[in-house]
Amino acid sequence: MGGFDTHANQADRQKRLLSTYSESMEVFVNELKQNDTFKDTLILTFSEFGRRVQQNAAGGTDHGAANNVFIIGENLKSKGFYNELPDLANLDANRDIIHTVDFRSVYATILEKWLQVDDAVILNKSFSKLDFIN
Repeated sequence: MGGFDTHANQADRQKRLLSTYSESMEVFVNELKQNDTFKDTLILTFSEFGRRVQQNAAGGTDHGAANNVFIIGENLKSKGFYNELPDLANLDANRDIIHTVDFRSVYATILEKWLQVDDAVILNKSFSKLDFIN
């Protein structure tokens, strides 16, 4: 599939990569449903870095602060987005998007509500929980 760390000619590469991701997830979820195991599955896709708002000279974007987390599962309270849309006119001091959901809260929620373990012990700190898992 290749990497998503695209710093040049990003538009075409990202389109291809996201299409491959989407099609692969669709096949995987359909297979889980056919085997009656989707109800027992939670899929988390996360990148350790976001992207800058401003395009670089090579037609791509460099590493930024905020990014997206994709969570797929039958036991989600609602489908769709859980965060606010980024405000492209209100950037941080580095000219990066300001995140509205701390990824550690996503991890803490999954640890506590899905895996039913003490998230504070694993993360060495307690983080607020989100309300996306039934």
